Amino acid sequence: MTFSGTTQPMNLTISPLLLASAGIQIACQLFKVGYYSFQERKFNGWYFFSAGGIPSAHAAFVSSLTTGIGLRSGFDSDLFAVSFVFTAIVIYDAFRLRGAVERHAKLLNRITSRYHPDEYEGLNERIGHSLGEILGGILIGGGLMLLLHIARLF
Repeated sequence: MTFSGTTQPMNLTISPLLLASAGIQIACQLFKVGYYSFQERKFNGWYFFSAGGIPSAHAAFVSSLTTGIGLRSGFDSDLFAVSFVFTAIVIYDAFRLRGAVERHAKLLNRITSRYHPDEYEGLNERIGHSLGEILGGILIGGGLMLLLHIARLF
Protein backbone atom coordinates (compact mmCIF):
# COMPACT_ATOMS: atom_id res chain seq x y z
CA MET A 1 0.00 0.00 0.00
CA THR A 2 1.46 3.38 -0.94
CA PHE A 3 0.45 6.78 0.40
CA SER A 4 1.52 9.95 -1.34
CA GLY A 5 2.27 12.99 0.71
CA THR A 6 3.80 16.31 -0.07
CA THR A 7 7.35 14.94 0.02
CA GLN A 8 7.88 11.26 -0.77
CA PRO A 9 5.51 8.32 -1.08
CA MET A 10 5.35 6.13 2.00
CA ASN A 11 5.30 2.40 1.43
CA LEU A 12 3.58 0.38 4.14
CA THR A 13 4.31 -3.34 4.01
CA ILE A 14 3.43 -6.12 6.39
CA SER A 15 6.14 -8.45 7.60
CA PRO A 16 5.86 -11.96 6.12
CA LEU A 17 6.94 -13.22 9.56
CA LEU A 18 4.02 -11.45 11.20
CA LEU A 19 1.61 -12.79 8.58
CA ALA A 20 2.92 -16.34 9.05
CA SER A 21 2.59 -16.08 12.85
CA ALA A 22 -0.93 -14.66 12.60
CA GLY A 23 -1.83 -17.47 10.19
CA ILE A 24 -0.55 -20.03 12.70
CA GLN A 25 -2.65 -18.47 15.45
CA ILE A 26 -5.74 -18.49 13.23
CA ALA A 27 -5.08 -22.14 12.34
CA CYS A 28 -4.96 -22.99 16.06
CA GLN A 29 -8.26 -21.23 16.67
CA LEU A 30 -9.84 -23.07 13.73
CA PHE A 31 -8.52 -26.34 15.17
CA LYS A 32 -10.28 -25.49 18.46
CA VAL A 33 -13.57 -25.01 16.61
CA GLY A 34 -13.26 -28.44 15.00
CA TYR A 35 -11.92 -30.20 18.07
CA TYR A 36 -14.50 -28.91 20.55
CA SER A 37 -17.39 -29.10 18.05
CA PHE A 38 -16.50 -32.76 17.50
CA GLN A 39 -16.35 -33.36 21.27
CA GLU A 40 -19.72 -31.71 21.79
CA ARG A 41 -21.16 -33.30 18.61
CA LYS A 42 -22.43 -29.95 17.36
CA PHE A 43 -20.77 -27.04 15.57
CA ASN A 44 -19.79 -24.20 17.85
CA GLY A 45 -18.02 -21.29 16.15
CA TRP A 46 -17.66 -19.52 19.50
CA TYR A 47 -14.44 -21.46 20.07
CA PHE A 48 -12.75 -19.42 17.36
CA PHE A 49 -12.95 -16.39 19.67
CA SER A 50 -12.42 -18.23 22.94
CA ALA A 51 -9.43 -18.16 25.23
CA GLY A 52 -8.16 -21.37 26.77
CA GLY A 53 -8.31 -24.87 25.43
CA ILE A 54 -6.01 -26.93 23.27
CA PRO A 55 -3.75 -25.80 21.74
CA SER A 56 -2.82 -22.48 23.27
CA ALA A 57 -3.07 -20.11 20.31
CA HIS A 58 -1.25 -17.43 22.33
CA ALA A 59 1.68 -19.78 22.91
CA ALA A 60 1.62 -20.82 19.25
CA PHE A 61 1.61 -17.20 18.06
CA VAL A 62 4.46 -15.95 20.23
CA SER A 63 6.50 -19.15 19.79
CA SER A 64 6.18 -19.00 16.01
CA LEU A 65 7.15 -15.33 15.99
CA THR A 66 10.17 -15.93 18.24
CA THR A 67 11.23 -18.99 16.25
CA GLY A 68 10.94 -17.01 13.02
CA ILE A 69 12.98 -14.15 14.44
CA GLY A 70 15.65 -16.61 15.55
CA LEU A 71 15.73 -18.26 12.13
CA ARG A 72 15.90 -14.93 10.26
CA SER A 73 17.98 -12.76 12.58
CA GLY A 74 19.95 -15.41 14.44
CA PHE A 75 19.38 -17.01 17.79
CA ASP A 76 22.22 -14.90 19.16
CA SER A 77 20.64 -11.58 18.08
CA ASP A 78 19.31 -8.91 20.40
CA LEU A 79 15.98 -9.04 18.57
CA PHE A 80 15.63 -12.76 19.35
CA ALA A 81 16.49 -12.10 23.02
CA VAL A 82 13.77 -9.45 23.33
CA SER A 83 11.24 -11.66 21.56
CA PHE A 84 12.14 -14.62 23.78
CA VAL A 85 11.58 -12.58 26.95
CA PHE A 86 8.15 -11.40 25.79
CA THR A 87 7.26 -14.94 24.70
CA ALA A 88 8.13 -16.19 28.18
CA ILE A 89 5.95 -13.49 29.75
CA VAL A 90 2.95 -14.32 27.52
CA ILE A 91 3.28 -18.05 28.20
CA TYR A 92 3.68 -17.51 31.95
CA ASP A 93 0.56 -15.31 31.99
CA ALA A 94 -1.41 -17.85 29.94
CA PHE A 95 -0.64 -20.51 32.51
CA ARG A 96 -0.43 -18.78 35.88
CA LEU A 97 -2.47 -15.61 35.65
CA ARG A 98 -5.25 -16.82 33.39
CA GLY A 99 -5.26 -20.15 35.22
CA ALA A 100 -5.97 -18.30 38.46
CA VAL A 101 -8.74 -16.30 36.77
CA GLU A 102 -10.25 -19.56 35.52
CA ARG A 103 -10.23 -21.08 39.02
CA HIS A 104 -11.85 -17.93 40.44
CA ALA A 105 -14.54 -17.98 37.73
CA LYS A 106 -15.40 -21.59 38.58
CA LEU A 107 -15.63 -20.79 42.28
CA LEU A 108 -17.71 -17.65 41.72
CA ASN A 109 -20.06 -19.55 39.40
CA ARG A 110 -20.56 -22.25 42.01
CA ILE A 111 -21.19 -19.78 44.84
CA THR A 112 -23.43 -17.44 42.87
CA SER A 113 -25.50 -20.20 41.28
CA ARG A 114 -26.23 -21.55 44.75
CA TYR A 115 -27.52 -18.24 46.14
CA HIS A 116 -28.90 -16.56 42.98
CA PRO A 117 -29.69 -19.37 40.53
CA ASP A 118 -32.28 -17.42 38.54
CA GLU A 119 -30.34 -14.17 38.26
CA TYR A 120 -26.87 -15.36 37.33
CA GLU A 121 -25.58 -15.98 33.78
CA GLY A 122 -22.21 -17.38 34.79
CA LEU A 123 -18.66 -16.40 34.01
CA ASN A 124 -16.62 -17.99 31.24
CA GLU A 125 -14.64 -20.82 32.83
CA ARG A 126 -12.43 -21.63 29.83
CA ILE A 127 -9.80 -18.93 30.21
CA GLY A 128 -6.48 -20.46 31.24
CA HIS A 129 -4.36 -23.28 29.90
CA SER A 130 -2.90 -26.49 31.25
CA LEU A 131 0.80 -27.17 30.75
CA GLY A 132 -0.11 -29.67 28.01
CA GLU A 133 -2.17 -27.08 26.13
CA ILE A 134 0.69 -24.59 26.35
CA LEU A 135 3.29 -27.15 25.32
CA GLY A 136 1.08 -28.09 22.37
CA GLY A 137 0.92 -24.43 21.33
CA ILE A 138 4.69 -24.02 21.64
CA LEU A 139 5.39 -27.14 19.58
CA ILE A 140 2.80 -26.27 16.93
CA GLY A 141 3.90 -22.64 16.65
CA GLY A 142 7.63 -23.32 16.58
CA GLY A 143 7.25 -26.42 14.43
CA LEU A 144 5.05 -24.80 11.79
CA MET A 145 7.36 -21.78 11.60
CA LEU A 146 10.34 -24.09 11.14
CA LEU A 147 8.49 -25.90 8.34
CA LEU A 148 7.61 -22.59 6.68
CA HIS A 149 11.25 -21.54 6.94
CA ILE A 150 12.52 -24.82 5.47
CA ALA A 151 10.01 -24.47 2.62
CA ARG A 152 11.25 -20.87 2.16
CA LEU A 153 7.73 -19.49 2.42
CA PHE A 154 8.81 -16.50 4.49
